[in-house]
Amino acid sequence: MSTTTSTPHQNQEPLTQVLTYHNQTKHSFTNYSKGPHNLDWDNQPNPFRRYISAALHHLRQHSGDDSPLYNSLFHSLPNPKPISNSTISQFLYDSLALSAWKSTGFSTWSLRVNPSSGNLHPTEAYVICPPIEPVSDMAFVAHYAPKQHALEIRTQIPSGFFTNLFPDGCFLIGLSSVFWREAWKYGERAFRYCNHDVGHAIAAVTMAAAGQGWDVKILDGLGHDELKKIMGLEVYPEFKIPSRTVKGKFEDMEFEHPDCLLLVFPNGIDKFDINYKDLSFELSKFSNLDWKGEPNSLSKEHVCWDIIYKTAEVVKKPLTLEKGFVIDPFIQSATCCEDAYHNITLTELVRKRRSAVDMDGVTSIERNTFYQILLRCLPSGFQEKQKRQVALPFRALDWDSEVHCVLFVHRVVGLPKGLYFLVRNEEHFDETKKATRSDFKWEKPEGCPPELPLYELARMDCMKLSKHLSCHQDIASDGCFSLGMVARVEPTLRDKGVWMYPRLFWETGVVGQVLYLEAHAVGISATGIGCFFDDPVHEVLGLTGSKFQSLYHFTVGGPVLDKRIMSLPAYPGPGVDA
Repeated sequence: MSTTTSTPHQNQEPLTQVLTYHNQTKHSFTNYSKGPHNLDWDNQPNPFRRYISAALHHLRQHSGDDSPLYNSLFHSLPNPKPISNSTISQFLYDSLALSAWKSTGFSTWSLRVNPSSGNLHPTEAYVICPPIEPVSDMAFVAHYAPKQHALEIRTQIPSGFFTNLFPDGCFLIGLSSVFWREAWKYGERAFRYCNHDVGHAIAAVTMAAAGQGWDVKILDGLGHDELKKIMGLEVYPEFKIPSRTVKGKFEDMEFEHPDCLLLVFPNGIDKFDINYKDLSFELSKFSNLDWKGEPNSLSKEHVCWDIIYKTAEVVKKPLTLEKGFVIDPFIQSATCCEDAYHNITLTELVRKRRSAVDMDGVTSIERNTFYQILLRCLPSGFQEKQKRQVALPFRALDWDSEVHCVLFVHRVVGLPKGLYFLVRNEEHFDETKKATRSDFKWEKPEGCPPELPLYELARMDCMKLSKHLSCHQDIASDGCFSLGMVARVEPTLRDKGVWMYPRLFWETGVVGQVLYLEAHAVGISATGIGCFFDDPVHEVLGLTGSKFQSLYHFTVGGPVLDKRIMSLPAYPGPGVDA
């Protein structure tokens, strides 16, 4: 059992290592982060993890006829449904399942409800659940196989695990990452992208749970070792990290890194505690369970970008027994333009979500629609001050917001083109204003709802600027608006611990998932942008040092559809994923 009572101030070396990784993986106008010069298509990682010889239980597909309206969930959650084969199936169908297959020429590839950088899907998911007929007559741990929409039963758990530690109606979702899947394409920067994807998955799980009347909260008192045990990831041998970047056959490099454990519980239960000491003790017994299934091989050869694995080692979270578990009352999101939303159910929306490949450069949105989208990006919902993450889906996270948005407004009717700033934690306002350029206006724009902490910084045509900052990609300038997510990095790592580093990316992923869903809900589209020039973004804002860093970019606008690509149903899909 790994535990700690030390403070993050006692050891500065991990902080130096994390900041070294972050600085080393920045893109600049003259130099990109280290990555493969050419893509090794013969060794593209299999996007589907399977546990060979584990019993496979197929789940049913759903029409979503009883799915609530997407917009209604931000006002109140429906009555909770019981855990059953049907509700777990719908929950996974709306969060982590395949959403479609695409085909053109000789290529066929799948899309998922949860988005991923480069559609490479490093995130794996585990369901830890009380007995469900006909899946298992005992509590169990299962790996979710999205291609089959099925559960691979890895092991059964003693009956007292859930009854002794959690209220009735609870189950757990574990998320892990296969770094190699992203590193195959993106090299050293892949660790960032894997953690973006974890954030998208957290938000996807939280929204799908809301559709069933369930709430979600990360069990962030647990440490790396506890997560590894509950997901059965001890099946992977310990990876010996080389001292430099090397190419060869590294089967051990295909291991899954445990990221987080999410508690899913009935909406309305707001007064219960998690005893992390007791939970950790029970998880220590999981090593002795009868685990089934050997993980499949993903590639024949690999390239090991050693800095990814060294950084992942440094930011492993220890067990923190003193960390409290708080369920915040549900807070509805603020509304200024209810009419902007199409009458669409949650299931329809999440399953039609796509990442736009191109934007048309002409679509615009009304000012109030823009404000409404940003209201949904606020962590605290309809409250006087933004700080604690209690609105959907941010309420799954366990820390006060650390991520803000710098907006490049291109085509919003009634709003001047220019640079804007959304303050998502208002305790940071003075610090942020002081850290940025002294000539910025910091004025509320016309018609801005009083509860929306949005500020105009400068009026300008920033289409060329946003394109150049996002690795010269037209998609950043051809939408209605684009944005960069800026986080307090060094102060957060100093005050809370270096294990917050991946969590900052998780928070950006949750914001990104909200932008995806909001864009589709008002009839347009969106795309996450992982490639941007880090320090040039900071220079535009006047930021220096490591206090504030841009971690993720996004663009929202009218998509251009490629009619050469054929869309096929998710299930049953083709037999081969190319």
